[in-house]
Amino acid sequence: MSNLSNRIKAFNEPLLPDMVQLKYAAMAQNAFRFYRGTCHLFYEDLATAEGVPLTPLAWICGDLHLENFGSYKGDNKLVYFDLNDFDEGLLAPASYELMRMLTSIFIAFDCFKIGHNKAMRMAQLYLKTYSATLANAKAISLDPRTAKGVVCGFLNAVEKRTYGDIMKKRTVNKKDKIILSLEDERHFKVDKKLKQELKAHINDWIINSSDGPYNYKVKSIVYRLAGTGSLGLKRYLFLLKSTNTKNKYLFVDMKQSRASSVLPYTTVQQLSWPTEAERIIAVQHRLQNVSAALLSSTTFREQAYVIQELQPVKDTIKFKLLKSHYRKIYQVIDDMAAITASAQLRSGGMQGSANIDDLTAFGNDKGWQEHLINYALKYADKVKQNYGQYLIDYKEGVFKADNNKRSSVNS
Repeated sequence: MSNLSNRIKAFNEPLLPDMVQLKYAAMAQNAFRFYRGTCHLFYEDLATAEGVPLTPLAWICGDLHLENFGSYKGDNKLVYFDLNDFDEGLLAPASYELMRMLTSIFIAFDCFKIGHNKAMRMAQLYLKTYSATLANAKAISLDPRTAKGVVCGFLNAVEKRTYGDIMKKRTVNKKDKIILSLEDERHFKVDKKLKQELKAHINDWIINSSDGPYNYKVKSIVYRLAGTGSLGLKRYLFLLKSTNTKNKYLFVDMKQSRASSVLPYTTVQQLSWPTEAERIIAVQHRLQNVSAALLSSTTFREQAYVIQELQPVKDTIKFKLLKSHYRKIYQVIDDMAAITASAQLRSGGMQGSANIDDLTAFGNDKGWQEHLINYALKYADKVKQNYGQYLIDYKEGVFKADNNKRSSVNS
C-alpha cells in the first residue's frame, strides 16, 4: 500500500465503514472529485511547503473550491449566492483560502477540458478581483437584486423552485402517508431503535430550540448522502409536517460535525468552542452576509451535529456546462472572488482576524499573488499524480471494506 493511501485511510478511519466506501468510489471518478475528498492532504502538504508568503489572519471556510459556492435562502427569505460549506472553517492565514481555491480552478478546468490558458487567466482574474475588493474595503452580497449575468440568471431560476419540486423527488405516498423515499439513491433506511431516538430528539429540538420551526412534528427519517468530503459522516434527513397548516412540510438535515482538517496544520491559536457544530455555525455567521434559515446545532448520543433546512433553492453552478462559454466563466469567477474577499472583510477584526485596514493593505500589495498562483499550479500537478496513485490502489482493492467491521449507519 502506498504512503498516500495510508494517509487517506487514516483520515477516514473514524467515519462510517459502509458509507466511506461510497466516498472512496466518488473520489475515483476524477481528479477534481478526489481533490474535494482530500482536503486534509492539501493542508498536510501546505504545512511543509517552503516560501509561503506571510498573509493576514482571516476567518476562512477552509475548503474553498468551485463547488463550495452556491445558492440558499437566508432567514430574511431572500435567495443569495455565497460561500456554502463551513465544516473546515477556522482562523488561519488568508492565503490558505486562496491557494485552496486557485488549485481547484486548475484541477477542475483540466477535468472539464476547458483549457490550461483559460485556467491561468481565471486564476489571475480571481486574485485581481479578490485584491480589488479588499482594497476597496467594502463587502458585497449577491442576490437577485444585485447579481448580474450568469449568477443573476442562476438565482432567478432557483428562486422559482418550490417545496412541491423537492417533495416529488424525495418522497412517496405510502398508505395515505407522505414519507421519505428509499428509492432515492441518496436515502438509506434507518432502523427502528435509532429512528425512535432521532424522532424524539428532533421533536424535542422543535419545541425547545429558539432556532427550530414552530408547530411541526417529525413524520419520516432516512440516512442521507451528500457532498464528497463529508461522505461517511452521520447524516440524517427529516421530513417535518405542520401541525396547524394542512399539507405543509419541511425538510431538515442533521449532519455530524468533526474537527476541522485544517486544524492540525496551522499554528494559529483557535477559540475554544463548546462543540465542533458551534464552531461551524459561528464561522458561517461571520462569513455569510445573511445566514441560512433554521441554522442550529445539537448534541445527539454525545456527538455534535449541525441542523439546517434542506431547501429547494440550494444548488451550485455547474462549470462543466459553461465550458464553451468563456465570458460566463469569467463572470462567475469574478463574482466568486468578490464574495471571498467580502467574507473576510465582513469578519475582519473579529477575535483574532486582521482588521479592515490590514486587509485593505493586503489587497493593495500585489507582491504575493504570483507566488500563490505558482504554488497552486504545482500543487494541482501533484493532485493529479496523487489521483493516479489513488486509482491504482483503489483498483487493487486497497480501500475495500473490512468485513470484520459492522455496518454502522444504524449504530
